[in-house]
Amino acid sequence: MNTAPVVPGRLPLIGHTVPMLRGPVRFLASLREHGEIVRIFLGPLPVYLVTTPELAWQVLVGDADKFDKGIVFDKMRPLFGDGLATSNGEFNQRQRRMVLPAFGRARIEGYTESTITALATELADSWHPGQVVEVDQRMQDLALGIAGRTLFSTELGADVLAEIRRSIPIMLENVLVRAFSPRLVEKLPIPANRRFDAAAARLRAVIPAAIEAARADGTDHGDLLSTLLLARDPETGESMTDEQVHDEVITILTTGAETTAVALAWFFHEVARNPEIERRFHAELDEVLGGRPVTFADLPRLEYTQRIASEVLRRTPPVILMRRTREDVEIGGVAIPKGTEVAVSQHTLHQNPEFYPDPERFDPDRWEPERAARLPRGAYIPFGAGARFCPGHFFAQTEIAVVAATIGARWRLVPVPGKRVYAKVKATMQPNQLPMTAVQRIT
Repeated sequence: MNTAPVVPGRLPLIGHTVPMLRGPVRFLASLREHGEIVRIFLGPLPVYLVTTPELAWQVLVGDADKFDKGIVFDKMRPLFGDGLATSNGEFNQRQRRMVLPAFGRARIEGYTESTITALATELADSWHPGQVVEVDQRMQDLALGIAGRTLFSTELGADVLAEIRRSIPIMLENVLVRAFSPRLVEKLPIPANRRFDAAAARLRAVIPAAIEAARADGTDHGDLLSTLLLARDPETGESMTDEQVHDEVITILTTGAETTAVALAWFFHEVARNPEIERRFHAELDEVLGGRPVTFADLPRLEYTQRIASEVLRRTPPVILMRRTREDVEIGGVAIPKGTEVAVSQHTLHQNPEFYPDPERFDPDRWEPERAARLPRGAYIPFGAGARFCPGHFFAQTEIAVVAATIGARWRLVPVPGKRVYAKVKATMQPNQLPMTAVQRIT
């Protein structure tokens, strides 16, 4: 049996924590040169990290029943409770069976025109030619508004949305420090921990009244909350408690809105940086839409728009997925004992030049059907894979395409000279800033 090599640079007590926090993308990308499966240390905690699509697929799909979610998810429990992002085992499978109908095709088709297109149109209508738009912030506001309206049949109260917008950025600002610091540091009353804990407590306090009111009403209003409240486990007939619904609502609001907002911000940034991509994007919108609003039925024809979105998701996925072995397991010829942390880095897999030549180049044509079909399983996993594949992936992909098309049909977004844009690695790869000038299109 083989032994996984320890990555060079481990320091006493703190292990590889410093390079992991200072430059996680660079550090994780460097691990591929040390082997298909390597060991890093987060403080004293050993973590086995796989660097190939085949081994990633084994962890996430082939041997998925041998793993629980890992330490990162444990540390997110103060926010997510026992939502799908953090729960394990039979309970997770039960919740997934009841949550999946909320993201069914028919539901998403309904949300597209009533909510996604409507709110994206409102945003586009609010701009004027020459206006400098903070695109990253506006996409976050829009994504939260869409999440709020699809969750609740009426818009969240202003105080609730304000609290969500206040607390989620604080959580995301501190999530990597929280996740990769030793437990001793997590318990210290340092400012980052106090902000994290306070934000998590506030988020978990703003939703119960809406759930209680909807439970008392008992009517299916066509929103996600109604679906969750009325859901029954097809195997047992059981429903969710208010606490379980609460945890899923918080999970949807936090993970769904943030992922989509970041992807949309990078979408407009990359289109603006590449004139030929911008030309093809706008030409497709003009041909397919002809000046009318986007509908769900348009999505199959917005092929190039969706290729751009796929390339954005390749370039800016979550940095790392953590799992913990439920039993002894063998990965890549390495015996790993029960209770060990195992990691998959989506970003590293998505940057592998063996599968993505010139990986730093933004190239939507990588996603031409014939080219994409040649990718091995595990080489592209922006939403995870297997039994814990993100249930909201189709909703997110639909939202990205519809919002991008709605805004792109009306406006060119042009970079502001002198403003350097780069990724800040938090829970997601957020732009540090993204001011862009709105230029009205002439079609």
